[in-house]
Amino acid sequence: MTTMTTGSDTLTRDALAVLQPGFVGTTAPDWLLRRIGEGLASVGLFGRNIVSAPQVAALTAQLRAERDDLLVAIDEEGGDVTRIEVRTGSSFPGNLALGAVDDLDLTRAVARELGRRLAECGVNLNWAPSADVNSNPDNPIIGVRAFGADTELVARHTAAYIEGLQAAGVAACTKHFPGHGDTNVDSHHAMPRIDVDLDTLHRRELVPFRAAIAAGSKSVMSAHILLPALDPARPATLSPRILTGLLREEFGYDGLIVSDAVEMQAIAGTVGIERGSVLAIAAGADALCVGGGLADEGTVLRLRDALVQAVRDGELAEERLADAAARVRALAAWAQRARAEAATGAAVQEGTAPGAGATTGIGATTGVGADIGLVAARRAARVTASPSWHPLETAPYVATFTPVMNIAVSSETPWSIGAELAELLPGTEGGTFGTDSGAAEVLAAAGERRIVAVVRDEHRHPWMAAALDALLAARPDTVVVEMGVPRAAARGALHIATHGAARVCGRAAAEAIAGV
Repeated sequence: MTTMTTGSDTLTRDALAVLQPGFVGTTAPDWLLRRIGEGLASVGLFGRNIVSAPQVAALTAQLRAERDDLLVAIDEEGGDVTRIEVRTGSSFPGNLALGAVDDLDLTRAVARELGRRLAECGVNLNWAPSADVNSNPDNPIIGVRAFGADTELVARHTAAYIEGLQAAGVAACTKHFPGHGDTNVDSHHAMPRIDVDLDTLHRRELVPFRAAIAAGSKSVMSAHILLPALDPARPATLSPRILTGLLREEFGYDGLIVSDAVEMQAIAGTVGIERGSVLAIAAGADALCVGGGLADEGTVLRLRDALVQAVRDGELAEERLADAAARVRALAAWAQRARAEAATGAAVQEGTAPGAGATTGIGATTGVGADIGLVAARRAARVTASPSWHPLETAPYVATFTPVMNIAVSSETPWSIGAELAELLPGTEGGTFGTDSGAAEVLAAAGERRIVAVVRDEHRHPWMAAALDALLAARPDTVVVEMGVPRAAARGALHIATHGAARVCGRAAAEAIAGV
């Protein structure tokens, strides 16, 4: 791309305004500050940008010194997908745990407290919640990120989450429109396809998004998935039929439409990120998420220039680009007002329970609401005990069976229950076991100690199920903790389904094992 731009003309400013890029570092690089001055209206934060709450607050203040209405976005679902607590694990359970409890006040309270902590750090746009109906049990990318497999449950909790988050002055971004739940392919790696009829889509996938719109979701994120019943040629992110025809015109949605990350292989590996960005804006998207993988100035300039050149070539209407940029700026203006209003509200959040003290999560406080994530995780845990079960009194061996994680879950984020159990039963030890490991390795490592086997989506991993079968045959007194979607039968002396692998889910399981 060789387009020459001045950095100050309206067309160039609009092209920059629709980008939501990431960057590397815990302070803002000079190139990013310069582009904000030239019209960039949004920035995305990822785990690599975060060390502590004060550091994030300083970073967002540095960014806003260049533009006070800047949108600072983050992919903070809580649960398995956390950026703000990427190195410790989340203080909040994810959507599946909230759906398992099915208490709308609790979901609203969790989202509001999460939003409060984000706002305190200067974040005002959250790429959450997931409104996907996890109807395909083999889904490799959604799973515990969904509230569940029941359409109406997902719809009502999506609405409650949006209400709670936005009450804290943080804009919600409901994803992944028109629904990523019935896929068995991860769009980070390839193009998923959902082959169901139009009636099924309207009865299942689309219902939570209608609820999100009714709840006032300030933005909606598109999915890189092909749905032939809606558009046989183009994935949702690139489809005028889906983004403009369905979402804008049929559903009457007037908020910001954000693309999922354009560097994902469903786009980058097919039409490429420059062409994909042009097609997405032309289709009806208003903002382009980029930066999870490509986080450099060159990427920003490539996408900016591709949009400018497309307008000059007549491939992209200048009015469409201007409209997209105006929607970004309108959301930024709302976020400024909402944050100011939220800051003047009552300190006690409706629906929370008194906490037991300060939590260790980023932005946590002491008192009412501070412990709401742990309260939710405890309520979400489902415990099945054998008649002979008694809480452990001595330190066990924790064997964690680790599958290959999907890209949405950071490899930096710890999970399992070893650290939490060691706080209650000092001396607890453990190890990690993968596809090439079996029960023999666990038994040798554990010795005479009681074994706690931690699994994640056992139903999706035959090797994991086989190892657990052999382990239980040899040691029937083994405790089993399922930290994914609990579809496999409960077994073991004690079985705990946590409905997610957040740090607080591990704590809730540890408490059940130790009987505290």
